[in-house]
Formats: sequence, C-alpha cells, structure tokens
Amino acid sequence: MVWTALHAKIHRTIRSRHLFERNQRLLIAVSGGQDSLCLIKLLLDLQPKWGWYLGIAHCDHRWRSDSEANAKHVENLAKTWGISFYLETANKPINSEATARDWRYQALSAIAQANNYQYIVTGHTASDRAETLLYNLIRGTGADGLQALTWQRPLTTDIMLVRPLLEITRIQTEQFCQEFKLPIWEDSTNQDLQYARNRIRQELIPYLRDNFNPQVESALAQTAELLQAEVEYLEKAAQELRDRALGIGHGGATAVLGSPQVEQVASWGMGYEEDSLTSILPLRLNRRVLQKAPLALQRRVMRQVLQQILTDAPSFEHIEKLTALIIAPNRSQTDPFPGGAIAQVEGDWISFK
Repeated sequence: MVWTALHAKIHRTIRSRHLFERNQRLLIAVSGGQDSLCLIKLLLDLQPKWGWYLGIAHCDHRWRSDSEANAKHVENLAKTWGISFYLETANKPINSEATARDWRYQALSAIAQANNYQYIVTGHTASDRAETLLYNLIRGTGADGLQALTWQRPLTTDIMLVRPLLEITRIQTEQFCQEFKLPIWEDSTNQDLQYARNRIRQELIPYLRDNFNPQVESALAQTAELLQAEVEYLEKAAQELRDRALGIGHGGATAVLGSPQVEQVASWGMGYEEDSLTSILPLRLNRRVLQKAPLALQRRVMRQVLQQILTDAPSFEHIEKLTALIIAPNRSQTDPFPGGAIAQVEGDWISFK
C-alpha cells in the first residue's frame, strides 16, 4: 500500500478528534463521486491499523437517467474490494435538495440499524463546508448556520454521523483519485446551475479564489471550525440560563411550573425532542432572570423554546418579538405563532399559552 500525506493526515485526524474507536463497524456513504471514493480508499487503507469492519451504502434518488447504472458501478466497486454493499432506492424521483438530504439520512440510518453499524461516514470536505457557510450566509443566518458542517453528530441514540474529510478540499480529493486511478462516476446534476449550491461551487468560489484568496475554501472552513466551538459554548450557556428562567435545577423546579411541565422541559437537555409543547402549555419564563443576561443568550433561550413550540425552524422575527417581551410592559403579548401559541407578559413572567 502506498502511504501518502493524505493517509497520514486522516489517520491523525481520526485519532486526535476521537472520530472512531478501534474495531468498530463503519457504514460508508458512497455516491461514486471523487469525495466518497477518496474517503472509502483512505478508510480501506487505514483499516489494518484500526481493525474496522467496513460497509458501503449507496442511495439512488432516481433523479438522473443514469442513476441505476451509477448504483451498479458502486456495487461493483464494493465487490472488487470485498466489502458489504447496501442499496436504497427512492420509491419515486426526489427533486428537492432538502428532501433528498432528509431521505438519504433516513435511509442510511435504517441500513445502519438493520446491520449493526455504529457509524455512518460521509465524504463531506472543507469545500462543502465553505459552500454551506456561504449558502447560509446569503440566505441570512446566525452563527449556527455559519458553523456549517460539523465533524460528527448523532443521527439516532446508537448511530453517529462522522465526516473525516472536513480539512481536505475538493481539489485534494480529485488529486488523490487521479493518483490511485479511482473510477469516478461524474454526477451530471453537479453542473446544473439551477441549484444555488452549484452556482456557489462553479461560479462564486472560483471568483473568490481568483480575486480575493487562493485558499478561500480552507479559510472559510476554518471560520466554520472556530464558530462550531463558540456555538457549542453559547448553546450550553443558553440551556443553563433557560433552566434557571424555568426554575429548573439549582435546588429543583419552582412549584409554579407543575411537575408534568418540569419533567418535559428537563428532558430538553437530555437529547429528547418533541414536535410541540402544546401538551405542557402553559409554560412560564422568569423575566428577571433573563434580564440579567446578555442579549446573545436571551435570543438563544427564546430560540430554544420556539424550536420546541414550532413545527418549523423559528425565524429571526419570531425570536425578536419574543425576546422583546423580556423588557416589555406588563400585559404585552405577541401575535399568535404558527400553530397558535401566544406569549404574554404577566408581571415577572413570560407565559406561553
């Protein structure tokens, strides 16, 4: 086996960031493109050092005429390498990027659960991270959107999504594939400029690279990395502030909340998610506790609450009108949020009904 600088870099990254343990079962998402082929080749070469059991999963969205041939190509690669292969095909063509992403993660999670894989591994790169940061910035976002792709996140209680290539650019994965003569399957949809992400990839990034910074992808990915740590810190601080405003922790919940509500709200910090809080409304936040906090934490507390109340992600306007109640006159209230909940000032409290 030829041991390259990229092999050494990924080996160090996995070890230093504790992305995987030894002798684990890794399910690799392989589209057939250069990034996923670079990923599977690297992990195959590192396998003797780590003792992993590797499997390949391919998701056919059925949105290209050659998608079936693409799937067969990846299956043949898996056979050549002696790796278990799993295919999931959409029941009908998926034409939305967001819908495709959600379906893909659901399909990968189902394959992993059925076959006892602890990790799902994707070939997202620093280039993807830079593009996601720009995409979210253009649409309007806070630091959470700018942190873009993270190294790992739980998909279920038992399965972790991991992205080991976040310090590697797309140029590097292409060079690696060329060096090892890996048979890349070109995805024609990557050239379709009707998709905003493709315009960022094909037009905006090259323009920024040529006119502002030759290393713009790495620079933006580094910004996302810095923001990730800051977002994690702020989210934890906001959770602690929210719990104090709800009267949870540090001596127990206040009696005004009622035990069913306390149990539900306490579950937020343990990774449980609910579609709504309607089953435990009314809900009350202590304004005096929130007034002492910086605006950044006030907004995050309100965002966390709204994430539980609303079926869709809360907008900036939703967060702002709720945050305004922290210092608003008594009896002030919001207009109904989507779903019908209303927040109202009642003395020292913001009540949700």
